[in-house]
Amino acid sequence: MDTQALAIESPASERRLPGDLAIWFFICAELLAFCVFFAAYAFTRAKHVELFNAEQLALDRNAGALNTILLLTASYFVVRAVQAAEAGLRDKVAPWLAAGFLCGSGFVAVKLVEYADKLGAGITLSTSPFYMFYLSLTFFHFMHVLLGLVILAVLWFQARRGNYGPDNGTAMNNLHSGASYWHMVDLVWIILFPLVYVLR
Repeated sequence: MDTQALAIESPASERRLPGDLAIWFFICAELLAFCVFFAAYAFTRAKHVELFNAEQLALDRNAGALNTILLLTASYFVVRAVQAAEAGLRDKVAPWLAAGFLCGSGFVAVKLVEYADKLGAGITLSTSPFYMFYLSLTFFHFMHVLLGLVILAVLWFQARRGNYGPDNGTAMNNLHSGASYWHMVDLVWIILFPLVYVLR
């Protein structure tokens, strides 16, 4: 009876966060920073509801929705890369990471078009409280996407060399760390998109 209990409890006791502990400290710190941004946005919006509602209509929701799809798809591809590595399918890891990188790059391209449109219309951080938050929040996230793309590129380069497999614990730890960071970037956008583009 005791042996069976130990057998059942053992897998649960071995569960831990994927990747290095350091990446999770970093992720938590970044999420905290975004939470402060979101709280400030909500507080300011409550004081200028009509202004925020009116200027929110000028945003391209289709572009925001497309970027949501691109990031969710990128995260799916990253998950498939990790699964392939855990299954020992080394030749499948790099293509999945490349697909994730391409989707992330698509996000960057769409966002640059949005920024060009707003800057071309003379909109800056000082235009209004809404645009101050829109530009600062989305650009802060944009920089995180760029860092995520650098990480995916490094992971892809290592995957091309066949480094990721169940027999290489250190490399797998790095892969999990990079994947966790990318999922954090995705999570933030899932909150940011409806908050800034949709909710009224």
